[in-house]
Amino acid sequence: MVQRSSCIRNLVQSLRAASFPSKLADYLGNTSQAASSLGVATQPSAYSDEEYVDVDWDKLGFGFRPVDYMYVMRCSKAENFREGRLSRYGNIELSPSAGVLNYGQGILEGTKANRTEDGRILLFRPEQNAARMRHGAERMCMPSPSIEQFVDAVKETVLANKRWIPPPGKGSLYVRPLLLGTGPILGLAPAPEYTFLIYASPVCNYFKDGTAPLNLFIDEEFVRASPGGAGGVKTITNYAPVLKAIVRAKNRGFSDVLYLDAMNRKYLEEVSSCNVFVVKGNLISTPAINGTVLEGVTRKSILEIARDHGYQVEERVISVDDLVDADEVFCTGTAVGVAPVGSITHQNRRIEFKSEGSLVCQELYSTLVGLQTGRIEDKKGWTVQID
Repeated sequence: MVQRSSCIRNLVQSLRAASFPSKLADYLGNTSQAASSLGVATQPSAYSDEEYVDVDWDKLGFGFRPVDYMYVMRCSKAENFREGRLSRYGNIELSPSAGVLNYGQGILEGTKANRTEDGRILLFRPEQNAARMRHGAERMCMPSPSIEQFVDAVKETVLANKRWIPPPGKGSLYVRPLLLGTGPILGLAPAPEYTFLIYASPVCNYFKDGTAPLNLFIDEEFVRASPGGAGGVKTITNYAPVLKAIVRAKNRGFSDVLYLDAMNRKYLEEVSSCNVFVVKGNLISTPAINGTVLEGVTRKSILEIARDHGYQVEERVISVDDLVDADEVFCTGTAVGVAPVGSITHQNRRIEFKSEGSLVCQELYSTLVGLQTGRIEDKKGWTVQID
């Protein structure tokens, strides 16, 4: 234990002297140079040499807990993102006329850092999140960081907040990159300035019932996305519109809402914050990416893992009527992981699915988590070690 503590202290000292792309020491000496459209509250500090913060990891849920540092990088609409900087986590200042506040010009991402049993820190496919942000930025008329800039910024944010990464098996450090139109704008147009920001929070189970099977409700009144809209990108404008449906469903005792397509109100699309899969025998199906369904990183990974396990995989149109014959249904997402669905209620009819015993979703999830936490050798090059 003494040797390990010494290693941690040595790491902290090297961090203080390291030449990061965004040197913390330089930044803390120049915090007054914040852009007029966004100011970051900071205070002099240094990396803590504590191995863990004082948190009861056994009671960790999916609530927000502010960590030590966040990452900020800015540019104008005519420029490319360049050098970013770490700062102490704190509130930001925005012009009341910022594009993100007036017209919803913003994109979010989500990834996780996990601590392995042998002390390493792993990210899972962060370049996929970076590529998805770039795709979304093009749709929303925004400049975006390069894939390398995105991944390096995530690494730096995680390393700066290392003591907030839960012990193995206790959770993950959830990392939330944001791309925001922070410049002032009055007429409907792209903002003149943009901010790329990353913050983080230690988390465990997304749903309050932990790993219990989900009970979903199909709400035919509300849709998540429509053809020609922005449902296929992770824009911030996709999430607030579903809150009413979620609140209404939870008030009736359901876990979440499963949305149907906007045109026919007949075909499965996705759950509020995750993709959906249907299992019948050896066949695993999920709604095809068609502009209204988000291409989740976990979704993409589970499809490949399922093929590796010998399952037949289809990305197709799935009718709500197909649920009657399904053996299993499960959801996937960075936040939720892989969550079994116990039932889906549609038009006052409750359809139940296998949610105990030997489950396909648990088999796939075991492999996914094994890769994410280093328990299974990564032969796909999906994990990125940062410690």
